[in-house]
Amino acid sequence: MRAFILFLFLGVATPSIFAQAIEETPPPTFIRTVIFNGDSNENSGNPIVRLGGRLSLSFDDVIGDEADYYYTIQHFNFDWTPSQLTKNEYIDGFDDVRITQYTNAYNTLQPYTHYELAIPNNNVKALKVSGNYLISIFNSNRELVFSRKFMVYEPIAQVSAKVKRSREIKYIDEKQTVNFSINSPDLLLKNPEQNVKVSVIQNYNLKLAINDLKPQYTIGNELIYRYDTESSFWGGNEFFQFDNKDLRSTSADIAAVEMDELYHHFLFTDFTRSDEPYTYNPDINGGFVVRNIQAQNSDIEAEYVWIHFRLKNYDPIDKAEIHLYGGFNNFELDKSTLMKYNEATGYYETARLFKQGFYNYKYVLLNKDGSLNEGFISGNFDETENVYIILVYYHNPGARYDRLIGAGAANSRTITN
Repeated sequence: MRAFILFLFLGVATPSIFAQAIEETPPPTFIRTVIFNGDSNENSGNPIVRLGGRLSLSFDDVIGDEADYYYTIQHFNFDWTPSQLTKNEYIDGFDDVRITQYTNAYNTLQPYTHYELAIPNNNVKALKVSGNYLISIFNSNRELVFSRKFMVYEPIAQVSAKVKRSREIKYIDEKQTVNFSINSPDLLLKNPEQNVKVSVIQNYNLKLAINDLKPQYTIGNELIYRYDTESSFWGGNEFFQFDNKDLRSTSADIAAVEMDELYHHFLFTDFTRSDEPYTYNPDINGGFVVRNIQAQNSDIEAEYVWIHFRLKNYDPIDKAEIHLYGGFNNFELDKSTLMKYNEATGYYETARLFKQGFYNYKYVLLNKDGSLNEGFISGNFDETENVYIILVYYHNPGARYDRLIGAGAANSRTITN
């Protein structure tokens, strides 16, 4: 009997104990240019907004048949496992409704339907609680098309952060370390080693986040994090860029323009920079902006263009792949980002469809074991300008979800020893 009761207890507890962390679903090839912004309109891919703030999501369906799409919103804990809240506890209103704001492309060679969704709206009037969220887009058959994560915070905790050079002599010129403190004068953080969780994110890329830091010191209500190796990131290098806002013209980025069924833009050859000295080149940390200088509304008048990339790496690489990398597809690696070695030219080459605009990109190495080496092609430098976001989560004793009680930022422009 006792064993039977224990079995029942474990059976009930299993869903929360062994719940799996949710992963984003990347869009299929016919869904392009997903833009997900918060109040700042900075296209971070995974926006971080204040509770009560606004979100905007847009994307293009290049089939252009005015298909029906629906959206749902789910709430998650710090570790991206589902929270125990019911829908009406975190949404004022209701989701699982059709996206009604859409427009067909105007005067473009590539037909597409442009969809837009704003939150709050007539159906979702507000998000009630802070924390991690996932928005999922479904088609009319209720099949998942793609999903994106976003975070909603309460401005309770104050976060102060600085970026420092690594104290490891071996990496002093290659890594950047984030030191920060959390001050919560209006909320007593009980048992912070267990109940306070932090996430440190480089350049809004959740795939590079460090999530397992605990406070080293406590001074009153202030938690101190002064790690070196545990909170260090590879510095990377400034992103490459191209700007094709003028469809028919070559530029400092575009070597040649050709016309077939669509326009083709051939970029100048990129070179491996890992052994070159660092050179400052202002970028937008992997982001992108859609624009067409001849258009009144770039959302529906910007053209889709085949962008041809070419990388000179001197030697072909065995047992690994080189990929394009950037916020243009939320830092996902797929067939469209794979660079293929051309034995005739000695270059790694690929072509990918982009909507007109200004884009940052870089090349990264994907090893066979799935690990990513961002600095293999571009190098790692402590001088590189990077932005770091620190998110602070707190689990109230007895609560059924993790609150996101603060967000802070630091930039490596002010890096110190």
